[in-house]
Amino acid sequence: MKNAQHDEMIHLLRNHRSIREFQQKRIPPDLINTVLTAGQAASSSSHGQSYTIINVTDDEKKRLLADYAGKQTHIRDCSNFLVFCADLYRLEQIASLNGVNLKEVIESTEMLLISTIDAALAAQNVAIAAESLQLGIVYIGGIRNNPEQVSELLELPYRVYPVFGMCVGYPQPDKVPDSKPRLPLAVVCHENSYSPFEDVYPEIQEYDEEMRDYYANRSHGSRTATWSGAMLDKRKVPRRMFMKHFLNQRGFSLR
Repeated sequence: MKNAQHDEMIHLLRNHRSIREFQQKRIPPDLINTVLTAGQAASSSSHGQSYTIINVTDDEKKRLLADYAGKQTHIRDCSNFLVFCADLYRLEQIASLNGVNLKEVIESTEMLLISTIDAALAAQNVAIAAESLQLGIVYIGGIRNNPEQVSELLELPYRVYPVFGMCVGYPQPDKVPDSKPRLPLAVVCHENSYSPFEDVYPEIQEYDEEMRDYYANRSHGSRTATWSGAMLDKRKVPRRMFMKHFLNQRGFSLR
């Protein structure tokens, strides 16, 4: 049976939008700690909690991170820039103190996946908690443009790598974008087995037209791309092909 509280939560989840325009207003420490504590409550593999969050409030560090991420000024302007890191350093240190050698395990592809997923799950809890408190967020994958510089700036030890960042702050009320339409549920959720592409493609075509209208309205007619077109433009050029080498250098092997 539904109630008002359930409806409010579903509305919050479905009303997400990325915020890139922030007020010049600091989030009180107790409030950001509430958000971060909610992030900690996320599920993690075997309760390992193989992640670390770097809460960046220093203006100069935020300015540098904005540059490293491709001149994304919202990193500089937000109250708190959170960098979510996959962290196997902590586990290795605990193992060392207890006389256990976990090198082979820690350097497995499985542990890379576990730590990356743990970081992502914590981040989504943080995002939901922040939005429930009328804060705005936007995920920043751009910190992987220059992951070595980010790692050095944040003094990340070996076996830790920055997965992505998140701007958190108070939105500019008159600059909150509309929520983007999502793919139809049948395209991304298949029952019992994977649906043939030809069965879902008509729904993708309909969605393309919906997104064409969305982009046109948002840009006052200057952008008329479809979702398919936008994704092809985004993905047809290889990006960040250095990441495998970077991960190996940070102690995350693909084996």
